[in-house]
Amino acid sequence: MIQAYSFLTAGCLLIIGLWAVIYKDNLVKKVIGLTFITDSVNLTLIAMGYNEGGIVPIRMPDTELGVFGETAAFALPQALVLTNIVIGVATVALIIGLCIRVWEDYASLSSKEVWPDER
Repeated sequence: MIQAYSFLTAGCLLIIGLWAVIYKDNLVKKVIGLTFITDSVNLTLIAMGYNEGGIVPIRMPDTELGVFGETAAFALPQALVLTNIVIGVATVALIIGLCIRVWEDYASLSSKEVWPDER
């Protein structure tokens, strides 16, 4: 049940993020929409790695191997999310830097004012 709510929340985040990227005019709002999209991907990965009644995926010496294999949470989605967070922070920092540069050159963050020939 928790997994279904996580997928539903991830879908809502994805829709909000896509709406912001496609329909918003301000470049910073588009960046926020991109972060919503990456957060929805992270939540989806975590929800896929959820194991009902699972334990931390670190094997203690007193835990039998069979019991550990059946009850441990999946470690790969957690590692992928950590990697995605690091890549996302670097990407958002780069995009915000580009937004600052656009503001310095055009004194506006409106995509219609910066690129009037588009659409």
